[in-house]
Amino acid sequence: MSGGKTPAPRRLLIRDLAQAVSPAGRSAPLRAPELGAVDVVADAYVLCEGGRIVSVAPMRELGALDGDVEELDGRGLSAVPGLVDCHTHACFGGDRVEEFALRAAGAGYEELHARGGGILSTVRATRAAGEAGLAAALSRHAEWMLRAGTTTFEAKSGYGLDRDTELAQLRTIKAAGGVPTFLGAHAIPPEYTSAGPDAYVEFLIHEVLPDAASLAEAADVFLERGAFDAEQARRYLVACRAAGLELRLHGDQFTEAGAIPLAIELGARSVDHLEVTGRVGIASLAASDVVGVLLPASALFLDRPLPPARALADAGAAIALATDFNPGSAYCESLPLACSLAVMQLRLTPEEALSACTVNAAHVLGRAARKGRLAAGFDADVVLLGAEDWRHLAYHLGGDLVDSVVRGGRIAWTARA
Repeated sequence: MSGGKTPAPRRLLIRDLAQAVSPAGRSAPLRAPELGAVDVVADAYVLCEGGRIVSVAPMRELGALDGDVEELDGRGLSAVPGLVDCHTHACFGGDRVEEFALRAAGAGYEELHARGGGILSTVRATRAAGEAGLAAALSRHAEWMLRAGTTTFEAKSGYGLDRDTELAQLRTIKAAGGVPTFLGAHAIPPEYTSAGPDAYVEFLIHEVLPDAASLAEAADVFLERGAFDAEQARRYLVACRAAGLELRLHGDQFTEAGAIPLAIELGARSVDHLEVTGRVGIASLAASDVVGVLLPASALFLDRPLPPARALADAGAAIALATDFNPGSAYCESLPLACSLAVMQLRLTPEEALSACTVNAAHVLGRAARKGRLAAGFDADVVLLGAEDWRHLAYHLGGDLVDSVVRGGRIAWTARA
């Protein structure tokens, strides 16, 4: 602005909070016992400027603030970092409520998939939606996640399984502010039923990956019986790594088919699900840098065994927590509900659950230096909970808990009139 005055950076003061709570320290990912260490500031304020947190401290330490400051009243509320959902499939067309009813009547997930339902039914709906339809659906889903306290979300492709729709999904996720992951190897599309998974993997590598790599930050693969085996997953992931993408794996959801050894071999960011991970897998993951992402809503939704979260944490594994939001096996956008399940069913503490869906989830997405903590220098992503004790995040099962959400130093959503 030549000859003019530069506007002062926008400032937001969240004041008179009963508590401001954050995973302790500055490192990531956290492992037990540090996983359960949190800093609690009572009678607190959070000062944000220019989209970053300036300070988190007791109100008695708040000095006079000159200039324009927007204030957010935190009386009777507690504050936690903006929640980070590091595993969703939130960009899709249609729903699978009919399949939900069939499962309630006794049909199994793998049985429905083999009959052309499951993932493939969403593929048909996603292809039919077109890019505008996907953008409208993702906008709606992102709003749901925001209202539940999610300020950063990852979303995967994988419901196109053709070049144009996979790329449309990735463009849509990126445009919506999500972290895009290329999950071309999610299932074998109908067009490749005869040619088989090897031919489809070659198609992904040569026809889709060159463009997907410019849109996505990571690649993922469903390494599972009926999807892709370890050798097919390796070939796909090696090519994706060579294209500059970080690596993720869906693994150990129904069978131990080699996902954890492959994730460790290739230096993947994470291996996700782990419902059937046994003693050897737990020890291997604990000795590695790979994060185990736990998806309790999916296990509950499908009536599957729960992932061994307590055993993983006690062994020293780095764990994160996510919703797995998708239309077929986890129609759930709420990380607070995932925290409740993690505490009540997976035997994590409230502190461990908070770290798992903030700083550790941010690490999975390569953002732990900026997101996942209420600390000076971090992005000003803050969730205000309608309770004086922050542990209501997990305690209030499925409740209307979130009062306001601050993202980038601005009030992104509030329940207040």
